[in-house]
Amino acid sequence: MSFQVTLKPSDRQFETNSDTTVLQSALDAELILPYGCRDGACGSCKAKVLSGQIDHGKSPLTTLPESERQAGIALLCCAHARSDLTVECRDVRSAHDIPLRKLPCRVQSIARPADDVIVATLKLPANDTFRFYAGQYIDFLLADGKRRSFSIANAPHTAEALEVHIRRVPGGHFTEHVFSNMKERDIMRFEGPLGGFYLRDSDRPIIFLAGGTGFAPIKSIVEDMIHAGNKRPAVLYWGSRDRAGLYQHELAEQWMEALPNFRYIPVISDDVPDGWDGRTGFAHRAAMDDIADMTGYQVYACGSPAMIDAARRDFETERGLPDGEFFADAFTFAADNNS
Repeated sequence: MSFQVTLKPSDRQFETNSDTTVLQSALDAELILPYGCRDGACGSCKAKVLSGQIDHGKSPLTTLPESERQAGIALLCCAHARSDLTVECRDVRSAHDIPLRKLPCRVQSIARPADDVIVATLKLPANDTFRFYAGQYIDFLLADGKRRSFSIANAPHTAEALEVHIRRVPGGHFTEHVFSNMKERDIMRFEGPLGGFYLRDSDRPIIFLAGGTGFAPIKSIVEDMIHAGNKRPAVLYWGSRDRAGLYQHELAEQWMEALPNFRYIPVISDDVPDGWDGRTGFAHRAAMDDIADMTGYQVYACGSPAMIDAARRDFETERGLPDGEFFADAFTFAADNNS
């Protein structure tokens, strides 16, 4: 059975059915709503259902607690319509602005800034410019029909090639291939751009929060800000278990010279090296130690679902971050996602 979904305040409409998630139906209708992981982990696609009935599907309680469900909030990547719906969604873009494409690419270079991290540069077909918003990701299309998702780490103005940061996942089919067998000039296929993790137009100062290779989409956004001369105040908290995990530490330090209102604060949680004079503990707690009142801020966070959940909860409940000002991209490592 088909149902009609109306988005407010834009009054854009699309059709869905009981077997397809609301988010997927919007994407099929070439409407891009905020989204990230597509499996309920990041919370980017949360929206308020103003009228109609939904089935929350596989929405995890960690991301969508019962109190939010009772308040009419839904994860659109998991929710299925059970009637016509009216949904509040203030950030809607047309896929015609930047179309979704499937393209081949050639591995141009492979660097290993850490033992468990590869930075790969992917050359696109000649004279073919790939358009995306800084912070979005691509899906590699594998021969068995599965996909692996990785953020684009370079800014859009350098899109004659794409940079991706790949962390080794022990036992992961794709990442084991990347670390053991992938070589320069290999041909791969991908689809993109995907995701709703990109910088919103606002005058609010920015808190960037990255865990591990969650640095990649933040890198894309910051380098795009530098290119555009964006002077919004911003601070990056990059957290890692050890010093090696801050695999482009010097680059992040250089951004403080290129972007006048930008600060970079590295944070190590576990294996703190001798002589380390930086911050220790959890990156999001370091941000809370520095910023007692977040009511005027926007947050862009990328890392594990546990990090995203903790930061969203603590920023909103303990530091007053307003609802709707936390944007996230959660890395998941299920067999059909990133590994």
